[in-house]
Amino acid sequence: VQLVESGGGLVQPGGSLRLSCAASGFPFSRYAMNWYRQPPGKGRELVGTSTSAGGNTKYADSVKGRFTISRDNAKNTVYLQMNSLTPEDTAVYYCNVVVGKNVWGQGTQVTVSS
Repeated sequence: VQLVESGGGLVQPGGSLRLSCAASGFPFSRYAMNWYRQPPGKGRELVGTSTSAGGNTKYADSVKGRFTISRDNAKNTVYLQMNSLTPEDTAVYYCNVVVGKNVWGQGTQVTVSS
């Protein structure tokens, strides 16, 4: 089982980024996929979840209305579209799936700064 995130970088406040997480080694379409983040000096927090069918998503209050999770089951990829970014969104962003155990990607750094 492997998760590989990409798409992070430096963006100005108010800007947008789209993160991708490519999954392999398990039947992707059957599993809920999660995005977490870890701000500097803080613990890891759940950003949002996409159900296996992709029809339902849930978000942390801090990102609701600004972030959108989508998935392409044909490409085994889940996305995190982030809009109206603020410095408080600066963090390492991780993709996660529970396949018998917690599996994490390597993370991708998102820095929001002018």
